[in-house]
Amino acid sequence: MTPTPHRAGYVAVIGRPNVGKSTLTNALVGAKVSIVSPRPQTTRHRLLGIATFPEGQLLLVDTPGIHREQKRAMNRMMNRAARGSLEGVDAALLVVRAGQWDDEDTLAYDALRGAGVPVVLVVNQVDRIADKTKLLPYLAKVTEGREFAGVHPISALKRSGLEALVKSLLALLPEQAALYGEDEITDKSQRFLAGEMVREQLMRQLGEELPYATTVEIERFEVDGAMLRIGAVIWVERDGQKAIVIGKAGARLREIGAKARIQMERLFGSKVFLETWVRVREGWSDDEAALRQLGYE
Repeated sequence: MTPTPHRAGYVAVIGRPNVGKSTLTNALVGAKVSIVSPRPQTTRHRLLGIATFPEGQLLLVDTPGIHREQKRAMNRMMNRAARGSLEGVDAALLVVRAGQWDDEDTLAYDALRGAGVPVVLVVNQVDRIADKTKLLPYLAKVTEGREFAGVHPISALKRSGLEALVKSLLALLPEQAALYGEDEITDKSQRFLAGEMVREQLMRQLGEELPYATTVEIERFEVDGAMLRIGAVIWVERDGQKAIVIGKAGARLREIGAKARIQMERLFGSKVFLETWVRVREGWSDDEAALRQLGYE
């Protein structure tokens, strides 16, 4: 019996904001490498999630959501990061939310169509569709006149339908050995991931008040025996925002730090001593030079 060839390659994960791209990446990798929150545009950076299976390796390029709103420099940089992720990939996933298709889904599909790679349609959150008979006419409508290498209804959160998706994706990749080690799960440093863990808590706890006015810079990342000592600066744009992040008698900032620290210890497998500060930098989100300095691509 001829052994199944090992396949490996890059797969871009594309879609409009808040359709579950990062949740899907984490589910396939089997670890939390990309932060998630109920707020759209939580993902701001291109991130590689490495999913290794006996039959092959998926190098998942998680991206910011493609969107039309480009008022600020940050939005423009996020769109460039998403479109730039299509360079050099072997296949792409177009992630949509079950039962929905709007202009931004069309925008994402059009970006993929010009990339010249096979595109697999992933219909996420099918668990939220109570009447499953509605899925068939929906799938017929969104695939009409569009070319897909496969269509997979899934629930990334409940890890439903992922086995068939992995099999479909691996078949599209070149035959080659694994490009990363079995124990590697991302190309990002612990320093980068620490900043993202703090920013995730900001998005989760302050999403209604300050959805996009904050970012995080790691000023210190030191290994001290079995402990990591991390210093994180939370940047805001106005003094009033600083007061919101700190909270009454510092309560909000302590809670953000405590929850971020727990996530870091879980991911890094070591004790973490985390210090956080809040500083004001006016207009950072609309200043490309400031964004580059803060680590945005």
